[in-house]
Amino acid sequence: MIRTIIADDHNLVRQGIRALLQNAADIEVIGEAATGQEAVNLVAELSPDVVIMDLSMPRLDGIQATERLMELDNSPQVVILSMHADTIIVRQLLKLGIKGYLQKDAISDELLLAVRTASQGKLFLSPTISDSVMSLLLAPNDGSTASSLAETLSPREREVLQLVAEGHTNQGIADLLFISVKTVEKHRSNLMTKLEVSDLPSLLRKGIQSGLILLD
Repeated sequence: MIRTIIADDHNLVRQGIRALLQNAADIEVIGEAATGQEAVNLVAELSPDVVIMDLSMPRLDGIQATERLMELDNSPQVVILSMHADTIIVRQLLKLGIKGYLQKDAISDELLLAVRTASQGKLFLSPTISDSVMSLLLAPNDGSTASSLAETLSPREREVLQLVAEGHTNQGIADLLFISVKTVEKHRSNLMTKLEVSDLPSLLRKGIQSGLILLD
């Protein structure tokens, strides 16, 4: 039996995925998470075989949550389910060690195949990802600006950037991350410097353009 956790911030999407998986005799849904942080906590508690992970979630996006999962002793196989098909994002996730990537319109038997393939430690990529994207994934790292930016930010800076994009205040971010407001301000200052911007709108715009911020 393939023990699976579903992580998506939309309840209807989770219900649809659960309904599909429950029809499979070899797959068991053992938990659901509405945020990236909830997904990390559930995995640490339940040790699933596979996590179906949305990219655009509050409190750790799918990339940040996957990074945390890969650091766990009981690291599961991760299948990404997202509206995004950006090459840089897919490449980054593959480097982290994901075993599946499907676009959200593929909530069908294709998802069952991805879960089964991932549970065996093998890679499944949705056929809906274009040939051009696949060609770029297989090519040597092109050192693109967006890819380089992603590598310059620390996991905490990525987390702060995502929370800023979600509209949290400095105090709100401090409360969520259990750090001081001064530390949040320092992270925001570092983000401005690294992304070479001088105001919040420019920071958010560059974060979205570079695939550092994931919003529905």
